[in-house]
Amino acid sequence: MKAVIQKSDSANVKVENKTVGEISRGLVILLGVTENDTKDDVNYLAEKISNMRLFEDEEKGFEKSLLEDSKEALVISQFTLYASTKKGRRPDFNQAAKGDVAEPLYEYFCDQLTQKGIKVEKGVFGAMMKVELTNSGPITIIVDSKEV
Repeated sequence: MKAVIQKSDSANVKVENKTVGEISRGLVILLGVTENDTKDDVNYLAEKISNMRLFEDEEKGFEKSLLEDSKEALVISQFTLYASTKKGRRPDFNQAAKGDVAEPLYEYFCDQLTQKGIKVEKGVFGAMMKVELTNSGPITIIVDSKEV
């Protein structure tokens, strides 16, 4: 399981020109799932991301986490994080999990963040979405559950 997290001053996601999720300051989390991922991978990423110090306090940056600063998360399912570009010109998405595997793990990830007290907004799983964000910093970090 892989997540691309972006610190954001504001973000929203639209499906068919209708806003389905929106946050103010917090993290936009693009979440990719493979067929081999489990709830253990979700638990690792939820714990890691919710406690990662990416927000500033009064004196300096990178001192507070989502949990410590009451920030929000916009979580978007992103199967394209597992694109392979080794052969040809068209990306190969064979490493990405099919919906019947990926969607429950995506929902479980969102639930884990919510249970930690983080306000979570979501996209629509499997839908064509338009994501808008103001990346603060800019700060963009990739977190992979297999790097353990």
